Amino acid sequence: MRLFTGIVFCSLVMGVSSEGWYSFFKEAVQGAGDLCRAYWNLMTSDYQNSGRYFYARGNYDAAQRGPGGVWASKVISRCRDYLQRFVNYYLSGNSSSVLEDLTSNQKAEEWGRSGKDPNRFRTDGLPKKY
Repeated sequence: MRLFTGIVFCSLVMGVSSEGWYSFFKEAVQGAGDLCRAYWNLMTSDYQNSGRYFYARGNYDAAQRGPGGVWASKVISRCRDYLQRFVNYYLSGNSSSVLEDLTSNQKAEEWGRSGKDPNRFRTDGLPKKY
């Protein structure tokens, strides 16, 4: 637990720009909200193979907030990835198809975080409201 806390604290210190702590934390909270909204849209859309689009969209929106949003999107995406890998390892015996899906999700998240258009991952037939 101490190691995890130390890593989070160090990444916070490294991510803070010259604009100050307040704006960084504000951007981080707003970026986390963007990721939550994208995940909520993923769950409510219930549309086949749209996960990569929503992951790219959430990371794109968070990155548009600034350095705090980028930091929040990296931390949340990594935690989600580690949790899914952990669950995959213990529940399905490290299935290769699940690992391929996780890798493609990571690429979509990095694509969105870099500021590129997340519509590249948009699935045909996905309603316009998303």
